[in-house]
Amino acid sequence: MKLCFATNNLNKLKEIQALLGDQFELVTLSDIGCEADIPEPFETIAENSAAKARYVWEHYGINCFADDTGLEVAALSGEPGVHSAYYAGPQRDANDNMDLLLSKLAAHSDRSARFLTVITLVMNGVYQQFAGTVEGNIITEKRGSNGFGYDPVFMPADLERTFAEMTLEEKSQLSHRARAFAGLVSFLKQL
Repeated sequence: MKLCFATNNLNKLKEIQALLGDQFELVTLSDIGCEADIPEPFETIAENSAAKARYVWEHYGINCFADDTGLEVAALSGEPGVHSAYYAGPQRDANDNMDLLLSKLAAHSDRSARFLTVITLVMNGVYQQFAGTVEGNIITEKRGSNGFGYDPVFMPADLERTFAEMTLEEKSQLSHRARAFAGLVSFLKQL
């Protein structure tokens, strides 16, 4: 089955293709000729996920899914949340984002956080959403070189390694994105 994944993030694409296996053929925004920077104007992860999927469906008529992910830190009242990708500015630099987060958390003893992913699927104009979370903590310094985004500072609960210290296969077993995609894959297999 051919589906557009509304992204040009090759890290996400690689992670998701590993979860979906070869039963599904994924195409990206660039594959369908979409060069637009799809607006994400909303204040919730679920609304931004839906906005991206709706854009592709309305402009290209292609069955697609879009995800939006945010890191929510309890001591910072849910920051960076929906603004996770550009927390430290429009350059969307992961190291800048992590440095800002670590700086803001320096005086806090509560370092609990969670990743939330919401996926919106549009199949023939019908919308479905799937969510996944993983609870954990923000450590005090970056560790590991795998993954992307906040992976070097996020340690899942009851583990001693950050997402960036795990292989892609290990992370895929427990990540927020994997949990959300498990719902999507289960739904698609029932079609």
